[in-house]
Amino acid sequence: MLSLGHEHNHTHSANKKTLLIAFIIITGYMIVEAIGGILTKSLALLSDAGHMLSDSISLGIALVAFTIGEKVANNKKTFGYKRFEVLAAVFNGFTLIFVALFIFYEAIQRFMAPPEVASNGMLVIATVGLLINIVVGWIMMRGGDTRENINLRAAFLHVISDMLGSVAAIIAALLIMFFDWGWADPVASVIVAILVFVSGIKVTNSGIHILMEGTPQNVDLNEIISMIEGIKRIENIHDLHVWTIASGQNALSCHAIVDSSLKIEDCQSILETIEHELQHKGIGHVTIQMESKRNQHENTILCKSNTNIDAHHHNH
Repeated sequence: MLSLGHEHNHTHSANKKTLLIAFIIITGYMIVEAIGGILTKSLALLSDAGHMLSDSISLGIALVAFTIGEKVANNKKTFGYKRFEVLAAVFNGFTLIFVALFIFYEAIQRFMAPPEVASNGMLVIATVGLLINIVVGWIMMRGGDTRENINLRAAFLHVISDMLGSVAAIIAALLIMFFDWGWADPVASVIVAILVFVSGIKVTNSGIHILMEGTPQNVDLNEIISMIEGIKRIENIHDLHVWTIASGQNALSCHAIVDSSLKIEDCQSILETIEHELQHKGIGHVTIQMESKRNQHENTILCKSNTNIDAHHHNH
């Protein structure tokens, strides 16, 4: 458990440092791109700058979330403040969706009344923007946990979709320069908006799944049940719940029916075996209530409501 905790703390500080660097770079260039978009009258650039603003805000919120998440558990928050990171991820998901809808709206206006676009300036600014996003994306991938940590992943998705926005702006600028296709600017914006919208939906769903105490995506419930019930002297289990406290921190609780002749030492040995096996399956916080057939809990609210699992594992 100590090694797991040490590893988690190391990952946490690496994620925080990565976010800080990304925040400084993105915020700086967002200001440059917004000015460039206004001067060149490019919607692709302005939408990219608007998206970069949402990137900047999302990175800032993610950074604040990591800082708040460091606060230790207390009597009012017995699990600590780690789940604030999940709330930040959900907020970032919603901002991605909002930005996408705003770009759609602006693109429709541009289709109806396309303005003159300064394609040379647009190309230069979009190219620099792409390079900035590549650097930031690389820093986040190398320095942080963009796969498991939902907070960092939400911020990373902002940067990746922004990178695609820069690519779209470059293509639009080239089409305007060589073919005088003014419509390429709003079309590029629509493509970016679709990508941003999809990213927003995905990260929002992931965050809501955690807040709804859903089964972690990296946990196979049937495998967990088979493993626990396969341990010698455990007859079956019920009231099984597996959920995520915060990114990378999964928890499990259940009732286990054991032989009533077992001593406390025997039960402790069984618990240690289960905890050891569950650690290898990504579950570090385990609470198991041992019961004999004679004294098992009947008619509890959770037993009644947990029908899918209990239908197979209840002796009630």
